[in-house]
Amino acid sequence: MDLRGQRDTTAGTLVAVSSVDVLDETFLAVPPRSLAVIFADAERWRRFWPDLRLSVYADRGEQGLRWTVHGALVGTMEVWLEPVLDGTVLHYYLRADPAGRDGNPVPARPRRAAAETRRRQLAAKHLAFALKEELEGFAL
Repeated sequence: MDLRGQRDTTAGTLVAVSSVDVLDETFLAVPPRSLAVIFADAERWRRFWPDLRLSVYADRGEQGLRWTVHGALVGTMEVWLEPVLDGTVLHYYLRADPAGRDGNPVPARPRRAAAETRRRQLAAKHLAFALKEELEGFAL
């Protein structure tokens, strides 16, 4: 087993693990539908993730979206909108590898993967806080 794979114990084979793996969770004091409307707007995707091209493969309505990702990264991304108390937990997942010259995923070396993961983590939190400011009506 190498650092880029995990053993699939049911089949006994290695399964690839993305070199960029981001998870973010932020509570917003708004109903899920408020966020669902924003994430359903493809124009906003281009502002949120300008270096990525997204294709929806699962539109879950007020529960969020799942996309395939191409561009600077190749993989999958998901926004899950979980109703909690008087608001929503915005769950964000990005699992991808940098794109090679041919557009196919190429696992990043550890330092590059760590730097890209950190950059994407900060961008996800920045986006979540910008949405809090926009939807909750006050600056953080």
